[in-house]
Amino acid sequence: MANEDLLLRSMPHSLEGEQAVLGSMLIDPDCVGAVIRKLRPDDFYLRQNREIFETISAMFVSGAPIDGLTVAGEMERNGTCDEHTTRSYLAQLIEITPTSANVMEYAKIVAEKSALRSLARAAAEVTAMIQEGPGDFDAILEDAEQKIYAVRKRRDAKGMVPVKEILPGVLDRLGEMSESKTHLPGLSTGLPALDRKIMGLNKSDLILLAARPGMGKTSLALNIALNAARNGEKTVAAFSLEMSKEQLTARLLSMEALVENRRMETGTLTERDWEKIAAAGVALSRMNILIDDNPLLSVADINAKCRRIDNLGLVVIDYLQLMGADGTARRGENRQQVVSEMSRRLKIMAKELNAPVLCLSQLSRANEKREDKRPLLSDLRESGAIEQDADIVMFLYRESYYDGDADRNLAECIVAKNRRGETGKTKLRWTPEHTTFSAIESRDEC
Repeated sequence: MANEDLLLRSMPHSLEGEQAVLGSMLIDPDCVGAVIRKLRPDDFYLRQNREIFETISAMFVSGAPIDGLTVAGEMERNGTCDEHTTRSYLAQLIEITPTSANVMEYAKIVAEKSALRSLARAAAEVTAMIQEGPGDFDAILEDAEQKIYAVRKRRDAKGMVPVKEILPGVLDRLGEMSESKTHLPGLSTGLPALDRKIMGLNKSDLILLAARPGMGKTSLALNIALNAARNGEKTVAAFSLEMSKEQLTARLLSMEALVENRRMETGTLTERDWEKIAAAGVALSRMNILIDDNPLLSVADINAKCRRIDNLGLVVIDYLQLMGADGTARRGENRQQVVSEMSRRLKIMAKELNAPVLCLSQLSRANEKREDKRPLLSDLRESGAIEQDADIVMFLYRESYYDGDADRNLAECIVAKNRRGETGKTKLRWTPEHTTFSAIESRDEC
């Protein structure tokens, strides 16, 4: 009995759904275009149904008339099916489909069954990997997540779409930007001059913010995250491999309340400070900022966590060189190769998540040997691949870091690479007591 059940067991599919889709295409050629944008031949479980769908699709592309007779004739010419079986089955499809009105619902059923089969195959592959014997757990976990994610991506993927169907969304987006105060395609950084250069924080972009230690790159990243969470109504995911979640939250509280960071660290707070902190606490509680302070995170770990976040607007990683290699790293690779691989994976992650990824990075000491100590792209530590993978590379620079007589409240954000627009520097005001950066509008920006 058990063997009989095993033989009768089949992969998920809906015979009725597949037949209803094909019958609808045969009785109403006007629905063929919509169906072939939704389904692919391998979505059909039965070979005969798959061959019929391929034939109809090819005829639609070539502009040939589509009905039971023409499809049967085309399949016979191609040698796909024999004359009697083909004509009899096509006639049956037409007979059991009274209307094409619900064709897209039928197509949805077929697509879902196809996704379940893909999921079952992915599960079988993962099981086979586990049963093969000892292996790197992180590598197996990453491979398993990638297989599952590929199923979701395949299900959500859209085929080629006519421009006339894309135009309404583009025009709506233009209207939204036209009516907004920022006129930006992406999330605002909260720094208008910087926004004008990089066009805000855009989906799928990998943005690198690099500086020497102590320049304030974590503070600038938190400034940007705070503004994105406050005004973008999106979820911000912050991954800190250096500071604890309590330290980061205290920084955010100080920034929002504009209470001196030192007073918050020592607890020497005035009554007015407490009022401001209470108001800032209420404001922060309304923002959707998620913090992970696991110091052993890899790109694969971050990607897996972010996939589960709804309404993701921004990912912040502090910082690149502290991230561990994931299970796919090969033995014998030096640190430069590992960092190069991580930067490539970060770019892929940004595209997969369809969200901007702001990653912090350390700079080498090379700039300190030059008279002009402003960073250059060649100063990126450990990997030139970072420059290649990033859509935007920004450097944070404060002259007072090297010259005690310089204005301690003046900073520069240098946009050294920008796939979306111009490069150059923007001046910022640095307030160390609040660890905040703010805008300075200046005519001499370049």
